[in-house]
Order: sequence, then structure tokens, then C-alpha cells
Amino acid sequence: MPPDISLLTLTLLCLAALAAGWIDAVVGGGGLLLLPALLVGLPHTPVAYVLGTNKSTAVAGTTAAAITYVRKAPIDVRMALRIGLAAAAGSVGGAFFAAGINSAVLRPLIMAVLLAVLLFILFRPAFGTAPAPSEPVTRQRMLAAILAAGLGLGFYDGLIGPGTGAFLVVTLTAILHMDLVTSSATSKVINVCTNLGALTMFAIQGTVLWQLGALLALLNLTGGLIGARMALKRGAGFVRGVLVVVVIGLLCKLAFDQWLAT
Repeated sequence: MPPDISLLTLTLLCLAALAAGWIDAVVGGGGLLLLPALLVGLPHTPVAYVLGTNKSTAVAGTTAAAITYVRKAPIDVRMALRIGLAAAAGSVGGAFFAAGINSAVLRPLIMAVLLAVLLFILFRPAFGTAPAPSEPVTRQRMLAAILAAGLGLGFYDGLIGPGTGAFLVVTLTAILHMDLVTSSATSKVINVCTNLGALTMFAIQGTVLWQLGALLALLNLTGGLIGARMALKRGAGFVRGVLVVVVIGLLCKLAFDQWLAT
């Protein structure tokens, strides 16, 4: 635990971890809330420690949500793990190139993609709301999912990161013709793979504040359990609404970073 952290800051970080777990479980994108909160709450802590602590927190909520979904949602765990392993490999590649990439150049591209996703969702109200098809996934669609949702979004997660969970939900829905609840459930299994891989690397490097991470992980886990159960209970329409809000939030955050942040 950082010695200079106040009780107020710790309380606010706990609330951020709880909310981030809920967002991540429903549709992904909890890092949009938790990572900035950690950066603001720990201004004198090296960024590597903030990133490592964020992963130690996020992995708990994602795992709890994944277990809840696996127990109650009709998802193909084997397929999710295959995509997850590809995503873990992609994130390693993305992290390797991250140091040489100017994020200010990438942000406009990401915002354009997010805007396209938002417009697609808004003008396709039935997207992801129909029941998941019962026919088996073809080899071609499975390969496309491994390349796009696995290697592609895994690489993006390692390279820059914001909104990976939301992108996963949309990509899985579009390629594998899942409903939004099933794609959200599947994305959690994939996220567990990438989070564990990243956390292992941070742990090896010794850049994790384990005491703070353990406390925040408990709140994140609670939020993840609540979010997963709400998504399962309320269905695809609820997930779609949260997805729209998260995508708008990501757009605003990236626009602020691009043009207003000093």
C-alpha cells in the first residue's frame, strides 16, 4: 500500500473498482474508469506500478464475471479459450511495439472506429438482440474470430487498450452471430486470458502494489458478480444500452486526451 494514500483517496479508488467491475462484466470497458482513477489517486507512483496494480484488480472482476457467465449462459468455453490464447499472444506483440508508437496518432483512428461502431449500433437496433443461432460455427467464421477478436484485439489491447472489452463484444456478435449476452460472456473468458498474461509479466517485473491491488480486487470482484447477474437477468437490450453508454464514454475520454489534456 502506498504510504501517502489518504482514506478519502482509498475510498474513491474502492468505489471506482466496484463500478469498473460492474461495467466490465456487462459489456467491457471498466478500465476507462479505474485506470484514470489510479493515475489521479497515485500521482507520485510510477506508471508501471499503476498499470500492474490495475491488472491485479481487473483480473479478479473479470474472472468472477466469467465464472458466473460460464455457469449460467450457454457459451462455448473451448471456443472462447481458443480465441483467448490468440488474444494473449496478440497482446504480447502489441506491448512489444507500444513503446515506439505515438498514442496521439492512434487516438483519431480509434475515435473514428468507435464512432462507426456507435452509429452501427444506433442504426441497427436489432443488432445482438436476436437469440444466438443454434447451428455450429463454421471453420471460416472461427478463423475470422481468432484473427480479429483474438490476435487483432489482443494486439490492440497490448498497444493502447481503451475499450477492448466493448470491441470484443461487438466483434464476436458480428462475426459469430451471437446475441449480446452470449458475446459479453464469451469476451470475459477471453479477457481472463489476456489479463492473466499481462499480470504475470507485471509480477515478474515487480511492478504490482499487491496490498492495494488485493483490496481493490475484492471490490472489483463484487462489481463483476453484480454486473454479470444483471446482464443475464435483463438480457440483450440492457447490454446494448450499456454498450452505447460505454462507447460514448470512450469517445469523450479519447477526445479529451487528444485535444484538451495538457
